[in-house]
This record gives sequence, structure tokens and C-alpha cells, in this order.
Amino acid sequence: MTCDKAAWHKSSYSGSSGSCVEVAEAEIVRVRDTQNKHLGHIEYTPGAWVAFLVGVCDGEL
Repeated sequence: MTCDKAAWHKSSYSGSSGSCVEVAEAEIVRVRDTQNKHLGHIEYTPGAWVAFLVGVCDGEL
């Protein structure tokens, strides 16, 4: 799956201010800034992304 074909989505916690990140989850997790899509994205392995989310939910990050 190429980045252009990825199904990007914003967090359900995102407000209407436009300062959000979008995520496309597939074999590689891609994260980008909604206001600066032209700058590209950062890629994570699914395991690293899950570890990040767990850290956020547990208050570690």
C-alpha cells in the first residue's frame, strides 16, 4: 500500500481547530500533521505505534 492510497484518519479526540495529526495504519503506521501534509509523514512499525499508544493511555508520555 502506498502512502497516497492509505486510509488516513484523525483521532476522535481531535477538535475543530485543525491542529491535529492523521494516522494511516497498515503494514507500516504513518503519522502526519493535518496542516502540513506537504512535509510528509513519519513511519512506525505497528509494535512501536502500539507501545506509544499504551504509554499515552497509561500516562507515561
